[in-house]
Order: sequence, then structure tokens, then C-alpha cells
Amino acid sequence: MADEVIVLDHEYSPPANRVRIALKEKGVAFVSKQEDLPNKKSSLLLEMNPVHKQIPVLIHNGKPICESLIIVEYIDEVWNDKSPLLPTDPHDRAHSKFWADYIDKKIYTSARPVLTTKGETQAAAMKELISSLKILDAELGDKPYFGGKTFGITDIALIPYYSWFYALEKFGNLKMNEECPKLVAWGERCMQRESVSTTLHNLYETCDFLLEIRKKLGVE
Repeated sequence: MADEVIVLDHEYSPPANRVRIALKEKGVAFVSKQEDLPNKKSSLLLEMNPVHKQIPVLIHNGKPICESLIIVEYIDEVWNDKSPLLPTDPHDRAHSKFWADYIDKKIYTSARPVLTTKGETQAAAMKELISSLKILDAELGDKPYFGGKTFGITDIALIPYYSWFYALEKFGNLKMNEECPKLVAWGERCMQRESVSTTLHNLYETCDFLLEIRKKLGVE
């Protein structure tokens, strides 16, 4: 009997994008159920994630797993026959999880106000974002991926934000090619992977989506 895999999802959500990319890397068939988050959360979402009531949620044979990086690690452990997403060496594994956690805590929290505010609040967020991105640019160095030659959890944690780069340049006056050239080249490299290119919207579609959010918030 085949596994039943459902993702409670939103096509522009970076955390949800992580889950879909991980499943595609593993070749796991799944059903995406889109949530209309600004308006009404589904009864299924409220049932499967009653604590945070947020996406993404992976429902595997009726059992929910919440929080995107926990889900990615779960996917790697359950479907462990191909495309490992975390290293087997304990030190390397801990190192990868550290940087994935860094991305989780630093990038969204500073990128979101850059895209949804203006003035001093936006400027302060931009300063913090540039600092965090430069740290990641240095960590990547000349490696093809954060884990070296292997596309893994740290790449999956960050790559959904690559589709925000154009919007960050437009709304926040961020010059990615000057500030973080290695990250830009890495993002282009990741976009050549089918799991990524079939998950993420292009830079301009994402920018239009974020522009609509700015208009609704009255900052555009």
C-alpha cells in the first residue's frame, strides 16, 4: 500500500516551499492542499496543527508533522533510500542543522519587514538582513552548495528566499550582486534543479505577489 502524503501548503510560502522541494528531491508523490491563509484557515489545518495553526504541515498516512525544518528532517529519515538531505557524519550533520536554524531565525525575521514596511523600520531591517546574508555568503564560499557538493537541508532552508531577491532589491534598495555575489550564483545553480524550478515562482511573479501585500498594508 502506497504512502499517503499531503502537504498543507501555500505556493508563495518559503517554509512550505522547503517541504515540497524536499519531497521532490526524494521522488515522493504528494498532494498539495493550498490554504487561503489571509481569509480562513481550513478545518484540516486547525485539526492537524492546533498549537500554531500554521503551514506547512506534512500529513503522512494520517499523522501530522509540523514546522518546516523538522518536516525536512523527517522526510530525510523516512525516505532514506535516495538523495540524502543531511550528512551522516554527526559533526557535519550538526553543522548543517546549525546553518539551517540560522536561516530560519535570521532571514525571514529581517526580510519580512523590508518587504512590508518603510522608513526607519525598513532601514533597520535592511541593515540586519544584509549582515545576515553576508555571513551566509562567507559560509558558502566557493562551494557549489552549503554542504559542499551535495544539495541539502541548509540549501533547502534558504533557496525559497532566492525568489525574494528581486523584490528586496526593488523595495529595499538591496544590491545582491554587489553585497552577496556567491549567494546569487548559488541561487542560480539551485534553480537548475528540477525540485527547485518546479516549486518556486520566478522573481517577477514573486515580486508582484509581495507588491500586492504591500498595497494591502498601505506601505506602497
